[in-house]
Amino acid sequence: MTAKKIIEVYGTFLAGIALFVFLMLFANNFASTANLLNVLKQVSFLSVLGFGFTFALITSELDLSFANVCSLSAVVIGSLISVDIGWPLAVAAGLCAGIVAGMLNGFLVTVLKVPSLISTLGTASVANGLAFMITGGVAFVGRWDPNFLYLGRGKIGAIPVIILFALILFGVAWVLSTQTRTGVHLQATGENEEAARRSGINTRRCKALGLILSGLAAGITAVFLVANLSSAAPQMAGDFLLNGIAATLLGMTMFTPAKPNILGTFVGALIIVMLSNGLVLLGAQYYIQDIMLGIIIIVSVAVSASVLKRAAFAL
Repeated sequence: MTAKKIIEVYGTFLAGIALFVFLMLFANNFASTANLLNVLKQVSFLSVLGFGFTFALITSELDLSFANVCSLSAVVIGSLISVDIGWPLAVAAGLCAGIVAGMLNGFLVTVLKVPSLISTLGTASVANGLAFMITGGVAFVGRWDPNFLYLGRGKIGAIPVIILFALILFGVAWVLSTQTRTGVHLQATGENEEAARRSGINTRRCKALGLILSGLAAGITAVFLVANLSSAAPQMAGDFLLNGIAATLLGMTMFTPAKPNILGTFVGALIIVMLSNGLVLLGAQYYIQDIMLGIIIIVSVAVSASVLKRAAFAL
């Protein structure tokens, strides 16, 4: 492999390693065990949401509703637990809320032929309105079942269980996207829908599945967020929208350049969280994080423009 090819495939990954070394050397307490575990915990939330967005993008569809759907799933869970519904049932209801949102997006895109850029923005608005309707604008907070809170706060030894859950979900998502027939069909649909259809692949089903998986990932993340914070608010996942998109786009600059991939999304989430954490420890102003995030998105889009254009405007 030539040096040019190495930079093209692994350049962003190597830049992430360089960032890690820089922060270890110059950011106070960055390399402490407590801070590194905190970074990995934040990566867990972001990466799971990013996996869902990645599945949608693999099929050349955008899901701009995942953050709002995550918030809606969270308040569904919180509202049920607050009225003494058993937490397993509440979790199931939250996951169903995410799946139903994904199914709605899939229906709008594949049956009504509404571009995903528009349909998922509409779904995001509906989810946001429903979340405020359920909560009345006030967060659900309480002393909830310790067994439920363990999902977000528990530890096995010194390792938060949320990190282990995220690693398991990463493995499942990676296998599904790269090692199964379904994953091959999803990728074929995204790369050339017409050719995939002519080869016998049900492209409508694949696109719907990508959006449903995005909704499911939002529901799963909601479970972890509510269990971690012991509260549920109507906009609690709002900050994850741009970060989740940025993690996926940054992932498209490495390993399989210009193609959405689960491994790239995971590393992209890690780089974004490290950068955010490091800037805080270095004493940078809060707006520097927004500027850096914007730069990451712009550069990533420049690399993956054709994929994003097809996803945003395909009919």
